[in-house]
Amino acid sequence: MIRSVLTVSSGTLASRLLGFARDALTAALLGAGPVADAFLMAFQLINVIRRMLGEGALNAALVPTWMRLRDGSGPAAAAVFAGAALGTVSAALIALSVIAAVAMPLLMRLLAPGFVGSESLQLAVTNARLMLPYLAFAGPAAVMIGLMNARHRFAIPAFAPLTFNIALILVAAVLLLSHRDSHFAALAMAATVGAAGLLQLAALAAPVRRDNLASPLRVSFDGGMRDFARKAIPGMIANSGPQLLIVAGAIVASASPSAVAWLYFANRLIELPLGMVGVAIGTVLVPELSRAFNKSDTAALANAESRGLELAAGLALPATFGLIVLSEPIVRVLFEHGAFTAADTKATALALGCLALGLPAHILIKALSPAFFARGDTMTPLLAALKGITVAIVLAVICGWMFGVGGIAAAMALGAWSNAVILARSVAATFGFSIDAEARRRLPRIVLAALLMGGTLWLAVRSLPIMAGAHSIFQAALLAIVIVSGIAIYTLLLLLFRVIDRTNMRAALTRSGPGDLRA
Repeated sequence: MIRSVLTVSSGTLASRLLGFARDALTAALLGAGPVADAFLMAFQLINVIRRMLGEGALNAALVPTWMRLRDGSGPAAAAVFAGAALGTVSAALIALSVIAAVAMPLLMRLLAPGFVGSESLQLAVTNARLMLPYLAFAGPAAVMIGLMNARHRFAIPAFAPLTFNIALILVAAVLLLSHRDSHFAALAMAATVGAAGLLQLAALAAPVRRDNLASPLRVSFDGGMRDFARKAIPGMIANSGPQLLIVAGAIVASASPSAVAWLYFANRLIELPLGMVGVAIGTVLVPELSRAFNKSDTAALANAESRGLELAAGLALPATFGLIVLSEPIVRVLFEHGAFTAADTKATALALGCLALGLPAHILIKALSPAFFARGDTMTPLLAALKGITVAIVLAVICGWMFGVGGIAAAMALGAWSNAVILARSVAATFGFSIDAEARRRLPRIVLAALLMGGTLWLAVRSLPIMAGAHSIFQAALLAIVIVSGIAIYTLLLLLFRVIDRTNMRAALTRSGPGDLRA
C-alpha cells in the first residue's frame, strides 16, 4: 500500500506545485482587490464541484460497487455498470452546467452576500459562467479515474490533473508578459478553465477505451444507477469537506474587502499536504478496505487502518507545524509579487497559520472515512461533514466580527475538528477502529518527532530575521534550505525513535503485489 500511496502522492505533489505556480501568477495578475475576489469566488465554486468528483471522492461509491460486480458477476458485468455510470454522470453534469449558468446570479448572491451592490457580483457571475463548461468534462474524467484506481492503476489518474494547471499557467504567463489589465486577465483565465478540463479528459480517455473498462456507454436510471447515486452523492459531499469549509468561510468573508482572496491563497497552501496525504490515503485505502471487507479479513482490515493512520499522522503533523512556523516567509516568497502587496502577505499568513491548525483534522477524516465507504455507508461521513460546516459557519460569523480574517480561518479549523471528532465517535460506536500494536507504538513517537522538528524550525526562523528584507531569490533559497533541513531533521528523528528503518522502507517500496503500480 505504501508504494501506491507514494505514487498517488507524487502525482498530487506535482499537481499542487504547478497549482502554486498558477496561483502565484494569478496573484501577480489580479492582486487581492475586487477583481481577484470575484474571480476566486467563481473559481472556488467550480473547484468544489471538481473536488467532489475528482481526487478520489467518486471512489467512495464507484470502486466498491465495481469490484463487487467484477468479483461476483465477472468483468463484463462490471464494464456494463461502468458504461452506465460514465454516460449517466456525463449527462447529469451537462444538465447541471446549463441550470447553473441560468441561475448563476441568484447562486452568487447566496454564496457571496457581501458582493451585492458592488462590481464584484457581476464579475463573479461572468467568470463563473465562463468556467462552467469544465463541469461537463469533469464528470466523465472522475469516473475514468475511479475505474483505473479500482484496477490499481494509479499513475495516469495521479498525473492527468497536471494538464489542468499547465494550461492555466501558460495563459497566465502570456497575460503577464502582455501586460493586460486585471479585468481582461480574469475573463481570459476563466475561459481557459473549460479548455483545461477538456485536456484532462483527453489524457484519461485513451487507457479506458483501450482496456474496454466502460462498455456500452449509455444513460441509465435503473435500480443499479439509483443505488449508485444514493451512495455517490453523499460520499462526494463528505469527501469535499475541506473545500466546503473554505466556501463557507468565503461566504462570511465576502463582506470584507480582499478577505476572499486572503483565505483562498492561504487555503491553497493547506491543500498541498492535504492533497498529498489525504487524497492518496483515500484513493488507496478504499480499494484495500473494500477487498478486506468483502473477504471478511479482519487482519487485513486492521493492517490497512493502522498503516493509514500512521501515514496520516506521520505526514500531517510536521506539515502543520511547518506551515504555522513558516507561514509568513512562505506567503511572501510565493505570492508577494506584482499586485499582491506586503499587507496582503501579512493577512494571508495570519489566515494560513489559523487554517493549519485544522490540517490534522482534515487528514484524520480522510483516514477514517474509507472505513465507512468500504462498507457502502456514505451517509455517516456526510452527516459528520454537514455538522462540521454548521459549526464553522456559526463560529465564522462570531469570530470574523471579532477578529477579522484570522477569526474566520480559525472557525474553519474548529469546524474541521468538529467533523473529525464526530466521525471518530461514529467509527468507535459502529464497528470499532482496529489498530495494531505497531501503530500504538509508533504514533506517540511520531507526535514527539513532529514537535521537535517544529521547535527547530521556530528557532531557525527567529535567528534569520534577514529573510523579510532580502532579495526575493535569496529569500526563496533560504526558505528552501530551512524546509529541506526540517524534513531531514524529522526523518532522522523518525529513524532515531525507530518509527521507520531503512530496510523496511526499501522493502515496502519494492514489494510487488496487488497494490503495485501499473501504467
